Amino acid sequence: MTIVAARAGPSRSGRLAVAGMLLAAAACGGEAADAEPIDVPEAVVEQSKLIRLWAEGTPAFGIFVPSERPRGELVPDGSRLPALYTAEGGAALAANPLLDYLFLNMEGSYDAEGIAAIVEGLVASEVADPPTLLVRIPTIERDGADATRARVSEALSLGAGGIVFPHIRSPEEARLAMSFLAESGANVWSPANPDGDIMAMIMIEDGGALAAVRDIADTPGYSALACGIGSMSGDLGSREAGEAATMDVLAHSERVGVPNMLTANANDVAQRIEEGFLGLLMQGTGADDAIRVGREAAGR
Repeated sequence: MTIVAARAGPSRSGRLAVAGMLLAAAACGGEAADAEPIDVPEAVVEQSKLIRLWAEGTPAFGIFVPSERPRGELVPDGSRLPALYTAEGGAALAANPLLDYLFLNMEGSYDAEGIAAIVEGLVASEVADPPTLLVRIPTIERDGADATRARVSEALSLGAGGIVFPHIRSPEEARLAMSFLAESGANVWSPANPDGDIMAMIMIEDGGALAAVRDIADTPGYSALACGIGSMSGDLGSREAGEAATMDVLAHSERVGVPNMLTANANDVAQRIEEGFLGLLMQGTGADDAIRVGREAAGR
């Protein structure tokens, strides 16, 4: 398997057991010391599919992991239920040969059990080379350094293949994000560390960060840089401005030699590949068709 894990500290089985105890304790309201570990499968540590593709300069294709919650399902008081992720869903995604990576978006609501479920499905699928799991966590600005540090460590312990840091606004914040990975013992893949096995993605999504994009891009040790074009367009007031910012971030990613990821669809994926984006991120029912178009454009 190619699910990856953090390197330093306790063994992977020990780290998974600790995380499982914490999750079980949270579920029943007890202390971690009194809880039974949840069953999270072991995984062999090696470089993931996404790392191998990007190390070769090959475009990679992935999707936002879809919630398995029926659309529009509400609780009795009328409020929305959170996203639902299961091991069965993870196994189904692993079986899709078009997928090089999965983008699990937990920026709005972090869910450790959801990460564990997807990893369990990827491992249980017994697919020889499953997609790499990237987990986007909430922003440092919103939830603070301590919560972010804990989530980075936990997500890696549960088997995530990489961490995505959204809305990085300054080089100081970028370095802080990378320090959390160092503290967790992660062996981050980067141009300076081609033997790494964990992905670290920095996202620039705010107009105010554009003035610092060069310094953010120069942060040592990360794997990939991206512009959140939707958030950036909203912040700048137009899609045209968001597109210009996206191309600026792309230029800096190419300058420092790291891949750049962007959302795409069947209508623009070939263009995005020609422009130089190496991570093409799809969503919705047309994702497979868009990936087929992209793979043909990329010669895959």
